Amino acid sequence: MPTTTRQWLLNGHPRGRPIAEDDFKLATVELADPQPGEMLLKTHYLGFDPAQKGWMENIADYVAPMNIGDVMRGSGICEVVESNGGKFAKGDMVFGTTGWREYLVTDGEGLTRVETELSPTAVLSVLGTTGLTAYCGLFKVGKPVAGDTVLVSGAAGATGSIVGQLAKIAGCRAVGIAGGPDKCRWLVEEAGYDAAIDYKAGGVKEQIREHCPRGVDVIYDNVGGSILNDMLSQIATGARVVICGGISRYETGSLPAGPENYFNLVFRRASMAGFIVLDWASEFPAIRKRLEGFVKDGTLKYQEDIQHGFENAPDTLQRLFSGQNRGKQMLKL
Repeated sequence: MPTTTRQWLLNGHPRGRPIAEDDFKLATVELADPQPGEMLLKTHYLGFDPAQKGWMENIADYVAPMNIGDVMRGSGICEVVESNGGKFAKGDMVFGTTGWREYLVTDGEGLTRVETELSPTAVLSVLGTTGLTAYCGLFKVGKPVAGDTVLVSGAAGATGSIVGQLAKIAGCRAVGIAGGPDKCRWLVEEAGYDAAIDYKAGGVKEQIREHCPRGVDVIYDNVGGSILNDMLSQIATGARVVICGGISRYETGSLPAGPENYFNLVFRRASMAGFIVLDWASEFPAIRKRLEGFVKDGTLKYQEDIQHGFENAPDTLQRLFSGQNRGKQMLKL
């Protein structure tokens, strides 16, 4: 049994700037023996989300603030290597909030056993927060009906790519906004979007008008800023605008300016709402089963971008903000 573990600690609050290398500090600490009811876990995979920068900045108030010296917060898939009468048995694979560490001793609070016929990594991607966020944001907030046009920003990202496919399953027309011809091609050819808009090519508002001639019934926004502004300019009467994320603000650290086109909500009798996926936690097991069913019957595809090596955790997080990742960003230890 290991007596020490490496872990990444928070070493800086990246407010108003991009994440820097020295915002993290690698430390080796002693591992305590599991007490009665506790387990020793070995981390196999870490998962990464743009929200982690907000946690580092302490902008997000739906989670506890992070202090300098805290273990970097994040999700993981772990194996139970020793159980002292704990919640899970030796050999079980579990997932949840583990933090960036190779080993940890825990009572299992907040962890769930991996139970899927898909690859175990699916519990961090299509069956994890990514898939749950896509499902709850679209169906609980966006409330699409068959025939609606659903427009998704950040559409080639882990969450956005699932949103469009769920919209198609619901009988909607799905249009995605992504950066670059490769991502746009993948959206149409693999993810089944009806059309893709390359924001790097410019003229986003004109492209939206072209691909959504009857207006947009549901906006699912992962970006904010000028992209959201362009989407709001084309909403249909009675539209629902779902605010999921704002990746445009993560590099600056400041919240984006309010959309100039927000008064279209009045003209079109539309609504705009944000959400935190944890509000539907009690429904997660049932939603995971539905998502797994969609994957197994071939109507839902997902991508995973897996990097390697615990020492590369900070660089792996940075991939989210440079657009390098394709699908859910993960790290295999």
